[in-house]
Amino acid sequence: MANAACQDGTVTLWLPRGYRAESELEVKRSRFLTTLARVDAEEAAREVIADVRRVHPAARHHCSAFIVEVEGAQHIERSSDDGEPSGTAGAPMLGVLRGSGVTQVVAVVTRYFGGVLLGTGGLVRAYSDAVAQALDAAPRVKPLLRVRYSIEVGHGAAGRFQSVLRATGCTIESVDYSEFASITFVAPETCDVATVISVAAGGRLRPSRVGQFQSEG
Repeated sequence: MANAACQDGTVTLWLPRGYRAESELEVKRSRFLTTLARVDAEEAAREVIADVRRVHPAARHHCSAFIVEVEGAQHIERSSDDGEPSGTAGAPMLGVLRGSGVTQVVAVVTRYFGGVLLGTGGLVRAYSDAVAQALDAAPRVKPLLRVRYSIEVGHGAAGRFQSVLRATGCTIESVDYSEFASITFVAPETCDVATVISVAAGGRLRPSRVGQFQSEG
């Protein structure tokens, strides 16, 4: 069992890896087909958008929005009205994604015109509702924020420190032996690694934080 000082914390929400689904909303005979997919990079989001265009070549509009996380940087957020009046499709879609707390996601709404003009407000509502409907039907996972650390200990102590770290829920990534044993490990963001190491070393050692990332557990 993990040490109480090392319980997992959660940040934001993702769709399950590989998730892709399509839903449909009809408004005054116009059909709004929403493709919602998990993506882990901007290139993957753009590939989904291009694929939807290939699947529905007769549609007049393929409006889109996506949010992708980049390690060590701000989220990438993009949206497109794809020929609809400015601000009536992409931006409202992106707003729904933001409000849901879901990232690593792309939404593409394909519109087949039904012969009745919806007006600016009608388009905003339709595109927003189409994405909201798709999100409501989608499962979510809670990614865990994990932090990468390193410590240097004597060769004879390396095994003991690895055992201590594993017992507190940490994952050992590598152990490099040179003058000292350099242990690189990963811990949940909420883990009080400094205290764990300090206790194990009698207060004579502190870990170095070298990075962080999110994972699905």
